[in-house]
Amino acid sequence: MMRPVRRIILLSLLAALVAPASAAALDRTVSVTATVEREVPNDAAEVHFSVSKERPGRSAALQVVAARLRAVIAAAKAAPGVGPGDVTTGSITVRRVQKGERPVYRASEGVTVITHSPESAGELVAAGVAAGATGTRGPNFFVGDREAAYNAALVEALEKAKAKAGMLAAAAGATLGPAISITEGGAVTPIIEAGAEEPVTKCAAAPQSSDGVSRGRAQKSACAAPTPPAKPGKSTVTATVDATFSLE
Repeated sequence: MMRPVRRIILLSLLAALVAPASAAALDRTVSVTATVEREVPNDAAEVHFSVSKERPGRSAALQVVAARLRAVIAAAKAAPGVGPGDVTTGSITVRRVQKGERPVYRASEGVTVITHSPESAGELVAAGVAAGATGTRGPNFFVGDREAAYNAALVEALEKAKAKAGMLAAAAGATLGPAISITEGGAVTPIIEAGAEEPVTKCAAAPQSSDGVSRGRAQKSACAAPTPPAKPGKSTVTATVDATFSLE
């Protein structure tokens, strides 16, 4: 009968011989990188409006700005593609400025509007200016649901990585196993066309009374603006996957 000590020694030797082979099998992997780049249509646009007015007193300046901004907000909400939560007001500022020998107070406030009908962004700009905005910035076109667009490209990148790993596994005489690790990265970037700079519009206001109410119809004609064309364009969605698969 084999002694217990000798049996333990033999088992230890067998384990030592088998362990390197098992470790080598576990270390058989293939690592690949795959990138997917696609263009998706922009389905949203952002426009920023500002109202700035000067009056002899702080209260008068704030009053006229508040009245103008309420009109701009109403016009924006009535524009195509603008829904609840798509209108956000910005900070309010009041500054004392020197005009000749007498100081005046300049009040300003802004509002940001998102429209989900980007092709109508020009109408939104014209409506805001006609309602009393003294300045505009935009439209900036973008993909409304960036996460959905990115996730779709990410899944495609993973499938591409798996296909590449399977090709390499077959060339090495192995079978592709499950993924051991996956690392992802990417971005959604609007395509800026050459020469398409962001327009900035200023409205020359007609004479007003002290309470900020325009005199006659002169104000409407003075701030009227033609409807600029709007071309939403596209954004580039890029997704990259670094994946490691086991080989069987």
